[in-house]
Amino acid sequence: MAVPTLRTMSLLFNSYPLARPALFSLDAETAHELTLSSLQKAYNCRLTRSLLSTRHTLPGTLMGLALRNPVGLAAGLDKNGARIDALGQLGFGFIEAGTVTPRPQQGNPRPRLFRLPRANALINRMGFNNVGLATFIQNVQASTWRSDGGVLGLNIGKNADTPIERAVDDYLSCLEGVYPHADYVTINISSPNTSKLRTLQRNEALVSLLGPLRERRKALADRFGRHVPMAVKISPDLTTEQIDIIADTLLQFEIDGVIATNTTVSREAVLGETHANEAGGLSGPPVHELSLAVIERLRTRLGRTYAIIGVGGIHNGKQALEKIAAGANAIQLYTGLIYRGPALVGECLQEIAKSRSPAHAKPDPGAVPQGKVN
Repeated sequence: MAVPTLRTMSLLFNSYPLARPALFSLDAETAHELTLSSLQKAYNCRLTRSLLSTRHTLPGTLMGLALRNPVGLAAGLDKNGARIDALGQLGFGFIEAGTVTPRPQQGNPRPRLFRLPRANALINRMGFNNVGLATFIQNVQASTWRSDGGVLGLNIGKNADTPIERAVDDYLSCLEGVYPHADYVTINISSPNTSKLRTLQRNEALVSLLGPLRERRKALADRFGRHVPMAVKISPDLTTEQIDIIADTLLQFEIDGVIATNTTVSREAVLGETHANEAGGLSGPPVHELSLAVIERLRTRLGRTYAIIGVGGIHNGKQALEKIAAGANAIQLYTGLIYRGPALVGECLQEIAKSRSPAHAKPDPGAVPQGKVN
């Protein structure tokens, strides 16, 4: 079987390793903002846009959505939905923007993003810093990503000052706002950086959240004449019993997919590293094995056909393939992009494509749905 169709100009992909030392000399959040700003400027210029544009084709489906390819961008990189089109030039099949909350909020005080270079990892305690729902929707509406065939997920959360007992109000408000503009909606209940948010993963709290969301989604589907899939993003720090309860609840309330996983509060894999004791969620390769275990358990509990997106610690193509083998239908990248650059997208797709070839194919209940490679 042929490798995926790659339309790649080498300028951006080959220059990132040269630019990384300069970026890593800056504060992590400053470097993040500078990178996104530079990417946007390159996109805004017609000449550089054509030089940097990349298209990877390896078709499949996810939650009933037709994907250009099964490698997506995880939520958190573009919290405000302001860089969707520019990020789309990096070759993703789908992009997830957010997390957005009903009202704007500053998030936690800086510094709140830390590199652990020896582990190729990050620790963040951003705290859902974002421009709020109204501006977020304006940004999303200005994007041409969806009309150009890209799949867009919008990730929703609650404001930090909303009591956890009223969290459902924030999620309902966000669902109402993003529904007309999303291909799917992600319910983020697993960030460790908003007080008590992870308690929403507990049985009774999850039932109390998903019940109203299901009913509101039905009303919105009637109003807009289309069904928008919903997914729930969960933590890697769950017990087997907790995973099983969540899986059963997702089925009970007709949730279309699950994203496994968010960042971890564990520091076992990075003991002794600089910044290892900073509060927040750890991402990057130390999360990979944790997320694999969650994906494997979800696939066992949810059956062969349920949509699972694997995210957490993908640093190379081999780890992307391990996510698929564990049961994921598609994957998302974040921290790996910070350390490896956009070439990681193509590398992951090359490995997935090779796994679909007759020489490598074997029965796998969690495999990416087969599609012709163009």
